[in-house]
Amino acid sequence: MKQYIKVIPIITLSLLSSCADNELLEFSVEKPASIAEYEYLNTYHVLKDYVDRTANPDFKLGIGVSVGDYNAKGGIYQLINSNFNEMTAGWEMKHGACVSDEGAMDFSTVEKFIATAKSAGTTIYGHTLCWHANQNAKWLNSTIAPSEAGGDPYWEDNVFINSDFEGDDESSYTTGTSLASLSYTANGGGADGTGRAIAVTNSVVRTNDYESQFFFTFPSMHLVEGETYEFSMKYRVDQACSFATQAHYGPQEYKHWDMFGSLSATTSWKTYKKEFTATAEVADAYTFAFNLGATATTYYFDDISLRHYNKGSSGTSWVEQLSGGDFEEDNFDNSFQVNGVGVKGYATGSNGSGRALTVKTPSAQVNDYESQFIFKFSPTMKLGDVYKVSMDVKADKAMTFSTQTQTTPGSYLHWTAFGDISASTEWKTFTYTLTVTDSFVGGGAIAFNLGKNAGTVYIDNLSFQKETPTGGEKTDEEKKEIITNEMERWIKGMMEVTKDYVKVWDVVNEPMDDGNPSQLKTGVGKSDIGADEFYWQDYMGKDYARKAVELARKYGGDGQKLFINDYNLEYSLDKCNGLINMIKYWESDGVTKIDGIGTQMHVSVSLDAAEQARREARVDKMFEALAATGKLIKISELDMGIDDESGNSVKTKDATFEQLKKQSDYYTYIIKSYFKYIPAPQRYGITQWASTDSPDNSSWRPAAPIGLWNSEYYRKPAYGGFADGLSK
Repeated sequence: MKQYIKVIPIITLSLLSSCADNELLEFSVEKPASIAEYEYLNTYHVLKDYVDRTANPDFKLGIGVSVGDYNAKGGIYQLINSNFNEMTAGWEMKHGACVSDEGAMDFSTVEKFIATAKSAGTTIYGHTLCWHANQNAKWLNSTIAPSEAGGDPYWEDNVFINSDFEGDDESSYTTGTSLASLSYTANGGGADGTGRAIAVTNSVVRTNDYESQFFFTFPSMHLVEGETYEFSMKYRVDQACSFATQAHYGPQEYKHWDMFGSLSATTSWKTYKKEFTATAEVADAYTFAFNLGATATTYYFDDISLRHYNKGSSGTSWVEQLSGGDFEEDNFDNSFQVNGVGVKGYATGSNGSGRALTVKTPSAQVNDYESQFIFKFSPTMKLGDVYKVSMDVKADKAMTFSTQTQTTPGSYLHWTAFGDISASTEWKTFTYTLTVTDSFVGGGAIAFNLGKNAGTVYIDNLSFQKETPTGGEKTDEEKKEIITNEMERWIKGMMEVTKDYVKVWDVVNEPMDDGNPSQLKTGVGKSDIGADEFYWQDYMGKDYARKAVELARKYGGDGQKLFINDYNLEYSLDKCNGLINMIKYWESDGVTKIDGIGTQMHVSVSLDAAEQARREARVDKMFEALAATGKLIKISELDMGIDDESGNSVKTKDATFEQLKKQSDYYTYIIKSYFKYIPAPQRYGITQWASTDSPDNSSWRPAAPIGLWNSEYYRKPAYGGFADGLSK
């Protein structure tokens, strides 16, 4: 029996460059005696030359790709750009690839992929926004995990420090570098006729109201979309006026043009109180900005408050993350470190007995981080964690120093942790509550940057506690809300990165059950759920796809085309019809719009003639059914193995030329059937999933001859069959 022998050598880079201009490729061909049967492959052009652009002007000829291989800009990069005009990432644009075990999202690989594809003029088909596989199930399951006891809803404490302006701590308010000036009233000038208020003066009318601003800042509690808060304050002015409000990240780091609307002020004290739910526009902000430049007057504020409503689905306890924070034991290295020019020492503790830590900076440094005190902790921060720090602090002279988040001591992660800490020559207790947002995820150390001040800082009774749930099993509604929010966070994050270039997506992948093809897949009762499996529909219900479509359109910008993609539609017409009917249900609300259907078509040619005839007939019927939907139709993941007469898979090493020719013929049949039954306006395109045969150790169809090229990028008969299918 003649075995398949390599004939067509890998295309050289210069030839690939000429392919991009659609010129006929020239090949040098080895000529062993048994090789003549493969020589016909020399006559083929690059694949995209065979698409009839007159009849199919928008047709996309695609290929599945490893993003790392493509980004490397080697042979794969040139082969793809020469033969195809669209790519689908096999792994790198899925939830599991972009979301860490702590919930942080990293789209840097996707961003590089887009930049590389854009420079080559090759489009990207997004795959996939919502699927049950290739998810970071560890993170998703952790968000709905039960805990031990329950608790009642309650309003948390006011996050503003020195909110009545009776003290000297100004860490919660500032005018930044704007043109407003700060002062305090005399005692008795406060809102109730006693104590102090803060006075903010804008001396002249400004061209833009934001040129003079006053900021209330609360970096310990970033606003979270969907959470409820209450803001209140007392205020008056010397001249009646109104002023606009904005949401900022930090002071003068603009986020959104509107926070509380325009507030009217009179010469008499009045109280403003507003309970609000944070929207996407203000989410992650931690500063309120008041634009005071429109009126030349002095504004007075007192008794400011911002509280978060804790829904109380679970109670909490605080678990200490450090050991030795009283510095009485000689175990400093377990939790602490001094870096740079700082010198560690000890002095009398804050209560007049025991020890306190001292860190001396001999002289002021160019950079504040050149002298650091660091404490480290484990496990590292994950999204949504809440920490509370408390310590007694003083210095040998008044000073302020910044804080910084690190992954490990000395390894920078984020520019802040607890904001700036002010120390005087008297002991005082510093407290701060930190809610972990994306910027802090992975943090395992906090640094105090002491380098700007020559002098000694004293620290005692340092505590760093993590809030630990002690609530009970979450209700189904609570789980639905949590998972819906996670879907939104994921889709929003991906779309923000891709929306300008990736305009077509598998919004939902593989929704239909194999055993009960009119119903959705479920993980309920499944004993062998994979580590990367998470069934969104089990928590969000049958309408989960409606939500995914809504979010994709909300964050994806104009012109998005959204597909539902599934497999075995050519094998089971019941599943094909089940998918079609499910899409009809999703669209029956009159709002949801699904643009297209993807049929994966991971198929095999049968060497049994009767069985092969049945397979071909099912392909035709599938395309007829899909065409009747009127939607765009895509062959989304086409690849093909070979089954012998007994139904056993033929491995690449055993495939003969005659068998490979039958495979080639089936490629031609499938593609011709697509063009026969799918009307031209509905033809989105065809994506070949595997460019090359699958390696023996692959997780996908191992050792199977599923490529158009072999593992060394020699053309196979399948290449010719694919091209023949595309030809008129």
